[in-house]
Amino acid sequence: MSNGTAESTFSPGPETSELSRNNPSAFLAQIAGAKVAVKLNSGVEYRGDLQCVDGYMNIALESTEEYVDGVLKNQYGDVFVRGNNVLYISSI
Repeated sequence: MSNGTAESTFSPGPETSELSRNNPSAFLAQIAGAKVAVKLNSGVEYRGDLQCVDGYMNIALESTEEYVDGVLKNQYGDVFVRGNNVLYISSI
């Protein structure tokens, strides 16, 4: 992605790439359990293991770190993020 959004280090195969382009929910289901970065509208970023995402983009993370301005501020076990606060999700 070179349209100004964060680039993912996840390298999907041809079938996965086509699927994720047409259906982001399928892509997110495929990377469940993987490390992701979730950037909020406020600029805060959470990095952790993706557990699940629902149709409203509500997100559950485990082993989560909170970054503010790129600096680690806190570490949490479980984090639940309401979908309307999410700017983007990226695999790391």
